[in-house]
Amino acid sequence: MKYLQNIGRIISFIIAAVSIAQCNSDYSQGKKKGYFKIDFPEKKYQLFDQSGYPYTFEYPTYGTVIKDSTFFNDKAGDWWINIDFPKFNGKIHVSYKPVPDRNGFDSLITDAFKLAHKQHDEVSTGIEDSLIKTPNGVEGIYFSLGGNTATANQFFLTDSTKHFLRGALYFDATPNADSLGIVNDFLKKDLLHLINTLRWR
Repeated sequence: MKYLQNIGRIISFIIAAVSIAQCNSDYSQGKKKGYFKIDFPEKKYQLFDQSGYPYTFEYPTYGTVIKDSTFFNDKAGDWWINIDFPKFNGKIHVSYKPVPDRNGFDSLITDAFKLAHKQHDEVSTGIEDSLIKTPNGVEGIYFSLGGNTATANQFFLTDSTKHFLRGALYFDATPNADSLGIVNDFLKKDLLHLINTLRWR
């Protein structure tokens, strides 16, 4: 009987010790990282066709066009806009400049590549550029950047003689390719729709 009582005490002691050890352990270590579920709106588009602007395009009905007031240097700033997506803390920055001459055109192209590669050199894990030719005959380059960049999608469009438009999708959040990935993919489709529907005036 005494032997069984001792065994019972030993088992009770082991159970108590294991329970105490578990109370001090960190359960969050094995927990997988998760992100909030996002309900995306239906894809519908409307025409941006404001008087005085040298371009038109289609943009999502869940976006709002706001004049960009950060550019004051010359007349070109009159045609700079942002397409704001408050639900996603995102924006498409659209800047436009008329092409002054051949040298000016080369300078605009160089600046566009510098801006894309500046992001790459600082934080991107890779950059791919691809030629654009839209159904409306508009041409340009699309830049896709990997890693935790402020903008993973940039582009420029031009006719090489009169018009030069640059766009970039930005998020007002700490760059994190994992958490922003699903929203980035959703808005990238809208960026491509803008590109494919753009027309010059």
